[in-house]
Amino acid sequence: MMKNKARKVAVIGLGYVGLPVAVAFSKHGSTVGFDINDSRVKELNEGFDRTGEGFLTEATSNNLLFSTRLEDLKKADFYIVAVPTPIDESKKPDLSALLGASATVGKVLKKDDVVVFESTVYPGATEEDCIPVLEKHSGLKAGVDFHVGYSPERINPGDKNHRFETIKKVVSGQSIQALDIVSETYSSVVTAGIYKAQSIKVAEAAKVIENTQRDLNIALMNELSKIFDLMDIDTRSVLEAAGTKWNFLKFEPGLVGGHCIGVDPYYLTHKAESIGYSPEVILSGRRVNDGMADFISARAVKMLVDSNVKISEAVITVLGVTFKEDVPDLRNSLVSKIIRKLDDYGIKLQIVDPVVDVVEAERRYETELVKLDKVSPSDLVMITVSHKQFVDLGWGISKMLKGGGGSVIDVKGILPKLSKPDSVRLWRP
Repeated sequence: MMKNKARKVAVIGLGYVGLPVAVAFSKHGSTVGFDINDSRVKELNEGFDRTGEGFLTEATSNNLLFSTRLEDLKKADFYIVAVPTPIDESKKPDLSALLGASATVGKVLKKDDVVVFESTVYPGATEEDCIPVLEKHSGLKAGVDFHVGYSPERINPGDKNHRFETIKKVVSGQSIQALDIVSETYSSVVTAGIYKAQSIKVAEAAKVIENTQRDLNIALMNELSKIFDLMDIDTRSVLEAAGTKWNFLKFEPGLVGGHCIGVDPYYLTHKAESIGYSPEVILSGRRVNDGMADFISARAVKMLVDSNVKISEAVITVLGVTFKEDVPDLRNSLVSKIIRKLDDYGIKLQIVDPVVDVVEAERRYETELVKLDKVSPSDLVMITVSHKQFVDLGWGISKMLKGGGGSVIDVKGILPKLSKPDSVRLWRP
């Protein structure tokens, strides 16, 4: 086989995961960044990245080619597939993008090439779903003519400290030979070190439980917040007190959206059900977290009623609609469920988000977004995303309330309770 140092890398899928991978490899050699989205590739070639992550400024332009052409893909011999693996409306895995990418790679696959999948999947998907597609479109045999590996992505959007190069990389291969090639190729760019998993299925399973663990821990916090709310106890004060014990895990209640924590558990439960096991704990946690939007919406209505505000005349300002702080991504944001619920009550809403793509957000919510400095006085302000601009405002947020008084729901817990203005009623999950 070709020596690893001569590997020419192609990354298929140029989103939050694929782009930083492509940029990192471009610093060390010729790299192709491939995507079927013409507008995405055009923007990247013009130096614009809509994710706002800033990776393009680090790219070695002479080594990095963004393309939608199969001819350009043929120049590579080490393919990294980093396309989205969402769930459908029934919360079942949607592998259409992954299988489509596999077909694309299969069309250009050559003898001795290597294909590595980074997309989140259930254990077995690489070997049972993807390899047959690669073989069908290439006419080659995996493990004989070309080699396959799996290396779970660990990109954390908006995180400037944990980056592709500085996160320990789990790698796997269908054979010892494939594992060695995948390991050496990634080690040329990842400085945090490489962990060789025992098999592809082990690596797939490791990825899918990373976020499942977080999901369950947050679900516990959310359930506790509902219990303590009935007792009129401030949940975050409880967690602060409990957190003084050395082994207490520091998780907080809140909205669990995005394309990782709120999605990955369904890949594992789908696979479990397909082999005859009915998962209880994982799905229970999912139900709790998915129900938080309704819980918070109901709390907002209760606060308005308790303040003698007529629901038909109420105005609520929603601060933040993305799934995560300082990230423009709207995918699977549970804030959308809160907005729909409040809208069903006939409440007038002002939606503010200085980070999001305004055109996309206004299309999705069918309303104009309001700029932060143009907010009209409201009966209630709801902080749903802790963008830096909102954190910097602190209790200056109270100026958005009618007469400087009213209700604030701090979903993210960014406001110090002890310095709360007397004229403000505060609730936080």
